Amino acid sequence: MSGRAVPERDVLRAEILRLAEARGRGRTICPSEVARSLDPQDWRRLMQPVREAAFGLADERAVAILQRGEIVDGRTAKGPLRIGWVAG
Repeated sequence: MSGRAVPERDVLRAEILRLAEARGRGRTICPSEVARSLDPQDWRRLMQPVREAAFGLADERAVAILQRGEIVDGRTAKGPLRIGWVAG
């Protein structure tokens, strides 16, 4: 595992929004896409911080957390999650 610092929460949130908006309404991104875009070499260390940032954005209704196409509470859902653009 890298000794590099995790990006600030605002950086994580901005990257989630950038990628989700670019993908567009009705389509989703994987949290790993966000992590990989921020640190292609050591992206796994960013998975939990990215998920937590996405949960905050979902609380604000800027994105939706989905599982098998259904909106879920990412904090309690088990298994793979997707992030969908809902803002603007």
